Amino acid sequence: GEQQRVAIARAVANAPRLLLADEPTGNLAQEAGREIVELFQQINRQGTAVLVATHNVALIEKLPARRLHIHEGRLDELVPGEDA
Repeated sequence: GEQQRVAIARAVANAPRLLLADEPTGNLAQEAGREIVELFQQINRQGTAVLVATHNVALIEKLPARRLHIHEGRLDELVPGEDA
C-alpha cells in the first residue's frame, strides 16, 4: 500500500484535473485497498476528478460515485442496487 500512496502523491503533485487509476487495489490487502479508496475520495473533494478502472465490484459498490460498466464493447451507467 505504501508504494501506491507514493505513486498517487507523485501523480497529484501538480494538481491535475484528472487522475486515472488502473486496478489501484489489485495487489493489496483489503484494508490497504480501502485506505487507497479513501485517499481517492479526499483527492476528489479537493477538485480532482478520479477515474478508477477495476474488477473489484465489492469495493466500488460502497462508494458514493458514478459507476460505469463496460461489457462486450458496450458502456452502461449502473444505478445503485442494479446488477451489472
